[in-house]
Amino acid sequence: MEPEAAAWVPWDSQLTQWRIELSDCFQMANRTIKPAVWTPGLPVEYQYAATEIFGNFLQTSNPTSSSSGGQMIQYAAGTQNVLIAKAAAQEFEEAAREFKVDMDLMRMRIHRYPPSLREFDEWYTLPRMVAIGPYHHVRLRDQPKQAEKVKHVAAYHCIRESGHSLQEVYGADVMAGIGDADFLPMMFYDACFLVQYMLWCTHGIAEMDASLRSFFDFNRKVLRHDLMLFENQLPWRVVATVMRFRPVNLVDFISDWREYLQDRKVLEEKPVVLDDSYEPPHLLGLLRFYMVGRSKSKRHTGAKLDSISVSVSAIELAEIGITLTAAKDTIELIHMGVNMRGILSAELSLVPLSLDDERASFLLNMVALELCTTSNFLAAEDEDSAVCSYLLLLSMLVHREEDVQELRTRHLLQGGAGLINKDALDFFTMFQSLPLRGSCFVRVMVEIEKYKISMRMWTKVHTFFYRNKKTILTIFSIIGVLVSILGTLMSLKSRSKL
Repeated sequence: MEPEAAAWVPWDSQLTQWRIELSDCFQMANRTIKPAVWTPGLPVEYQYAATEIFGNFLQTSNPTSSSSGGQMIQYAAGTQNVLIAKAAAQEFEEAAREFKVDMDLMRMRIHRYPPSLREFDEWYTLPRMVAIGPYHHVRLRDQPKQAEKVKHVAAYHCIRESGHSLQEVYGADVMAGIGDADFLPMMFYDACFLVQYMLWCTHGIAEMDASLRSFFDFNRKVLRHDLMLFENQLPWRVVATVMRFRPVNLVDFISDWREYLQDRKVLEEKPVVLDDSYEPPHLLGLLRFYMVGRSKSKRHTGAKLDSISVSVSAIELAEIGITLTAAKDTIELIHMGVNMRGILSAELSLVPLSLDDERASFLLNMVALELCTTSNFLAAEDEDSAVCSYLLLLSMLVHREEDVQELRTRHLLQGGAGLINKDALDFFTMFQSLPLRGSCFVRVMVEIEKYKISMRMWTKVHTFFYRNKKTILTIFSIIGVLVSILGTLMSLKSRSKL
């Protein structure tokens, strides 16, 4: 997990759990914020205080003038040490308390990309048009100002269509709690822009200003990319505050995005049921939650196995009789596993994927979210690391372009448009070096190992026939030809006797 490098900006009592790393934005605001860091040494301010209290006395006193003078010096020095020790103890205690709060609220932060993902191309991590939240406003400030102007337009129409005054929305409790003249306008305009975008994705498009709708229409591809970047997010509570005045049908919005990763749509897919117990950190977190789904299996807590493989190739699965299969009745990424198919074979079922550059970026940013919000994958619920498990399984299955083509043959990769086999292979293999050991992945590997054990004799027979199938087919073909020739000779012999 990436260490914290910047200070966190506190909000009001209703948002004490919200802390946003703002190192770039501090420079934008032209102000210096003292980072809340601590070291085993004494903080500088305590050294200054101790010197101010005792320094002059120690310097002006003569330790040899009298015994009482020496005792006073010793007393002063001892008192200084006590104050220093208390100050240091308080500093440690405060740091420990802040660290505990930070860890408890880890899911609700807007993080930076973890180091393990910073090797990916900037296409996957940097916005090209729209900066949402604090991190990229500075980087994009020299870019064309069209997007920033559109934010103001979006805010204007958002307020007008809400039927409320600007003062009501801008002065709402959550918005006012930000308490910073530099960041409050940024948060407000970004929230209004996101709400209008969400309305564009739903039935609210009919009520939208034509020029704003045209902007969303013309830039739909880049907006899908930018608004789902891990570092390009806005606290959901800010968005939810604006939505109190300009409501968005979240069921329609989530449904529109839920099938984003597939080209083949489930026509009778059950409607989205909102989970009132879930509080999303931001827009990316909201969509990931409903695209992953909820597990139908109990979390794997252990298996009585002497050993287990941590990797298996598509060829190895085929050898032992496990066929790769695209799930047909779900689009939720969490549903992966090994199921028996008849008596002597099984299938590894995964949700199909249509992979282009936009969807590849979306998947990577969901991985970043899971890596930064799940401290222990094996101890967490399946839902907390499902995207990581899904991509790790796919990366495990492909080593050559031919393997990617096999995924297409098995309909795990859909559609003709998108990444070609080489680019898809490069994308999947980038995840092989990441520490992605999610509980779903472990459960699938346990199921494969149990299949090997329970079908030990059959898998050996199947492996023999699979590895020698060409030779066996050739032999049977020769036998067939010989039988045919022998049959012809016998027929001729019979005719000659007549």
